Amino acid sequence: MKTLPLTLAVTLALSSFTLQAQADLPGPGENAPVNQYITRVNPDKTVTFRLWAPNAKKVNVVTGATDESHARHEMQKDERGVWTWKSSAMTPNMYEYFYEVDGLRIADPGRANVKPQRQVNTSLLLVRGSILDARNVPHGDVNILTYHSNELNTERHIYVWTPPGYSPAEDPLPVLYYYHGFGDTTLSAISQGRVPQIMDNLLAEGKIKRMLVVVAETETDTPQTTPENYRYGDIRSQFYHPNATLADRELIHDIIPLISQRYNVRKDGAGRAIAGLSQGGYQAELSALKHPESFGWLGLFSAVTTVTVPDQTVAQRLNDPQSVNQQLRNFTLVIGEKDEVTGKDIKGLKAMLDEKGINYHYKVYPDLGHEMDVWRPAYANFVQTLFK
Repeated sequence: MKTLPLTLAVTLALSSFTLQAQADLPGPGENAPVNQYITRVNPDKTVTFRLWAPNAKKVNVVTGATDESHARHEMQKDERGVWTWKSSAMTPNMYEYFYEVDGLRIADPGRANVKPQRQVNTSLLLVRGSILDARNVPHGDVNILTYHSNELNTERHIYVWTPPGYSPAEDPLPVLYYYHGFGDTTLSAISQGRVPQIMDNLLAEGKIKRMLVVVAETETDTPQTTPENYRYGDIRSQFYHPNATLADRELIHDIIPLISQRYNVRKDGAGRAIAGLSQGGYQAELSALKHPESFGWLGLFSAVTTVTVPDQTVAQRLNDPQSVNQQLRNFTLVIGEKDEVTGKDIKGLKAMLDEKGINYHYKVYPDLGHEMDVWRPAYANFVQTLFK
């Protein structure tokens, strides 16, 4: 078989590329400003969702945070290849959304704010006007500490929020340790959970004590404790407990000593709180009840609990209600009314606490599921009770 000379083959290839390029519609910034191609929050709090996908056949924008609350909105394509759908006015809040492009789920490539996940497929947008805003108030600092975990024999990092004007010379500060949920990352509490903004705003209003907030990694990511190595159906039976056991050792032997070394903090149990959401709530329950000398406050937000993932030490503690009541100055349980992920965990734990006479605070968020619209206000309410 004869082959084409190299120069002719290259010429034909370039010609084909040029014809294809000429056939494509001009992209963002070429025939109009980029802001006419991307999603924006309008002054009237409506949102215009846009996606430039000239060759797509069908595009939906999907809003909502859970499978139960997802709503699909069919987008329309204009002559430039921009797909558009406009919402009604939205209540101030942070929202999740994603696109379905010919059946493929993607985050919005036109916006920088994505949901911090181990597998990213969702975007975030903020409609201003709530406690989640960055307001003109004194701001704390968010520091990233990278450290070697002796327990895991690897390099790890944590985020630490310190209050405005923090100085090692001030009186030792109490500390809240906070764990994110399954599938997310430490950045989830910072950028989606809005911990820095909530803390800044509540402190400016005089509603919370000065404290540190330490956001630790919930996943330990050893060969035996990496969530991607398991089917979702096996997570409770095979993953949660081994992972939490390792994370507890890391917290006690690596993270707390690191914080004590780097900051002027209290070292008594009454000066430490721990909380978490979903899988992170399981982590918080294990560490708080395994180490009564180390923690005096516990918040479980839509948490996986020892009701479905048992732990022998925690079971023994819960069988000694007087000890738990003496330890925990605030034991908070929170759940969304429609939560089908951890509803049984929280309700089962509540029933157990009632039976044993263990004190706790309980709140149900109406019409909500397993989502940030539960966890952000739950966090804001919980921190207002701490260290008082």
